[in-house]
Amino acid sequence: MYDEEVVIIGAGISGLATALALHKKGIKSVVMERSKSLRNDGSAIGIRPNGWRALDQLGVADILRPTSIPLQRERVVSLDGGKQQDISLYHCIGETRCLLRKDVIDTLYAALPPTTVKFSCELETIELDPLTTKPILRFIDGNTITTKVVIGCDGGKSIVANFLNLKPTKMFTASTIRGLTNYPHGHPFDLEFTKFKKDGILVGRIPIDNNMVYWFCSEASISKDEEIWKNPEVIRQHTIELLSNYPQEIQEMAQNADMNSLSFTHLRYRHPWDLLTGTFFKGTVTVVGDAMHVMGPFLGQGGSAALEDAVVLARNMAQLGLNNAESGSKVIVHRVGKAFDQFVRQRRTRVVRLTLQAYLIGMLATSSRLKKIIWIILLILLFPNQNSHVDYDCGDL
Repeated sequence: MYDEEVVIIGAGISGLATALALHKKGIKSVVMERSKSLRNDGSAIGIRPNGWRALDQLGVADILRPTSIPLQRERVVSLDGGKQQDISLYHCIGETRCLLRKDVIDTLYAALPPTTVKFSCELETIELDPLTTKPILRFIDGNTITTKVVIGCDGGKSIVANFLNLKPTKMFTASTIRGLTNYPHGHPFDLEFTKFKKDGILVGRIPIDNNMVYWFCSEASISKDEEIWKNPEVIRQHTIELLSNYPQEIQEMAQNADMNSLSFTHLRYRHPWDLLTGTFFKGTVTVVGDAMHVMGPFLGQGGSAALEDAVVLARNMAQLGLNNAESGSKVIVHRVGKAFDQFVRQRRTRVVRLTLQAYLIGMLATSSRLKKIIWIILLILLFPNQNSHVDYDCGDL
């Protein structure tokens, strides 16, 4: 394929990883990003063994590993009852690290050809040309592009997903505050993913390196004006109040947070049964990452699943010869459709299981006692090994 025949919407982790996977298979693409520059703000992303396998295939794993420290265990502490549960990450699960989102974005971007990403390109609508059936992309600034292939990596509120008539995402009755805290003289915490539970609030803490710590705080959703949650100071003050009964080290973590890293998010998901029946491609248009299978953060698999998508999609496109097809050939359209069909078939079972497990865990936090019993039974029956999802291998690129 030549020039801008493959257009990727969105330069987040999913979009950049997809562009890089295609680039490595000799398929040129252009990434349209609505922001004026890379969206490398935000906090962090956890990567478990399955995610590292995908990063290895993309050729950037060894660049990212030195930016974070491997975690040794996961610890769950109930501050209400004093109970504690430990899981060895190193021996039972495998390589687990927490990466700064900025490091992931910058690394993927640096591995791409310099002109791959086009900024200030916010997609408004997508439609098919009635004569050629080629996708027509219309942007907010009035520009229009007619292309051959569109890959939507534009998140949970995806315009491309709407074009494919995917059902709207749902919201958990829970929200999460995320942030980063820097300890200039070194933090005192063990190399572990620690979860604290108290008064219906869950706090997670993960060291990234010897100085930087990623943390999150989950609670029931707040029915207030969404606009106020764009103010970092409002988020910080709310978090400090929320954690007033927590140990001093946790309160200080919120008080000293990097203001630019703070975010408040209502957690979205796609119903697992919608993923069973959803149409994830139409002709030469498909979706990848959160646009396809946005899920709650309860498994820490959203980012890793998107990396897997990128590898599997590029592999299927290359296997059908789309890296050397003649420009303008009618065969290309047929091959792209077949590649997308194979991609969806190969990914559907994987993402249905991930989203179902995440959905059941997410519902545990906000359901009645009777429903909690039902969710627990389903989790035990369907996922007897709660960590089996990290053993997944997306295969070679």
